Amino acid sequence: MQDTKSVFLFLPASFLSKNKALRYPHFRKFMLMRFAIVMAINMQAAVISYYVYQLTHDKLALGIIGLMEVIPAIGFSLFSGHFVDLKEKKGLLIRCFAGYLLLSVCFVLLASDGIKDVMSVKAIVWLVYAGIFLGGALRAFISPSSFALMGLLVPKNLYPNATTWSSTSWQTGAVFGPLIGGFILAFGGFVVSLASVTILEIIGLIALLGIPKQPLLNKSKEPILKSLSEGIRFVFSTQIILATLSLDMFAVLFGGAVALLPVFSDDILNVGEMGYGWLRAAPGIGSVVGLFILSMIPLSKNPGMKLLYSIAGFGITMIIFGYCGYFGTDSLVSIGGFGVSAGFMVGFLMLLLGGMLDAVSVVIRGTVLQVHTPDKMRGRVAAVNTMFISSSNELGAMESGITAKWMGAVPAVVFGGCMTLAVVVVTWLAAPAIRTLRLDKGHDSTEDD
Repeated sequence: MQDTKSVFLFLPASFLSKNKALRYPHFRKFMLMRFAIVMAINMQAAVISYYVYQLTHDKLALGIIGLMEVIPAIGFSLFSGHFVDLKEKKGLLIRCFAGYLLLSVCFVLLASDGIKDVMSVKAIVWLVYAGIFLGGALRAFISPSSFALMGLLVPKNLYPNATTWSSTSWQTGAVFGPLIGGFILAFGGFVVSLASVTILEIIGLIALLGIPKQPLLNKSKEPILKSLSEGIRFVFSTQIILATLSLDMFAVLFGGAVALLPVFSDDILNVGEMGYGWLRAAPGIGSVVGLFILSMIPLSKNPGMKLLYSIAGFGITMIIFGYCGYFGTDSLVSIGGFGVSAGFMVGFLMLLLGGMLDAVSVVIRGTVLQVHTPDKMRGRVAAVNTMFISSSNELGAMESGITAKWMGAVPAVVFGGCMTLAVVVVTWLAAPAIRTLRLDKGHDSTEDD
């Protein structure tokens, strides 16, 4: 820990005393790696979604994007956890980064000006879907690998704080990805914005290479089916893990308003690429603000009830966001090349607040997983988490696309928000363990370096 004083000399002692995970240099490199890859993935997702909608002008196409990610997210997660627990985590992550770099080059080619001269729009869209499918397969491995690696970089007594900062790096990347992607898209076009993704992936890879290999904690060569069943059985037999994952899954499933942002930005609020970038970034901005607050005010008292309240609040913000167009779309002022209207301001603020509330859920769920999961099962449990949470994002996008096609974009978002509130009520009744949840179980007294 020789570089601690030089790096954090400018920070208040009270801040460092509450955030001891930041003293570990390998954890800081992990945060940089996580920030870079998440920013790259989110930038790419935002640009690709807008590109597909520009090609098709079909709301259902946005739902298909979600479907193309959810299939590998579920299918490959069944096996990824087994391999993550048996393999060295850094090596797996390096392979995932290499796959993302290759995929980014393919997306650049599909967005190039001359591509429409050699293939039809339908063929381009389906090749984009294929690339999204491959990206979903990579994410099925990168998520449990990252989760397992983080648990090896800090002592167990620092898991809550490390989870907060890991989530902060994730959400910060989720903010800057679509926001900067929107700026580059507006001024440089699809090719330049997609090419920028590769730079971020290289930065993340360099940070990853600075983390040493970690020891294997599970060296048993049990059959893969037995290994998979043990991970699933552990999750379903541990009520608090199952309850938090289920609550988050269904809340995200029905609260998938982000998938319809191309529709809201183009057809309802009329704010174009720049406005789309701001709307796409708003939930992440809110999450970062919420996570920084939580780094100073830990969720140590009644975290279960705070989890329920935050997700209920998230559902309410989605309902109000659905009606943002009714607050007016006439420009009040022009900022950054697009007209800011009352409707845009209401929509942005609701997405911002929704992100802040979601930060509470992210920290509680991540801490529950770290604290209640045995070291030798981290990969498998994280893979099940990927199936629950990551798949719910894509299923939520598909649900939003289908319901928007059927009933319209506004009713679809409002319906999703109402269903999120219903999920909170059902969870409160069906899972009493949520009400008495604690986040300090399982901590040891490992000393800081």
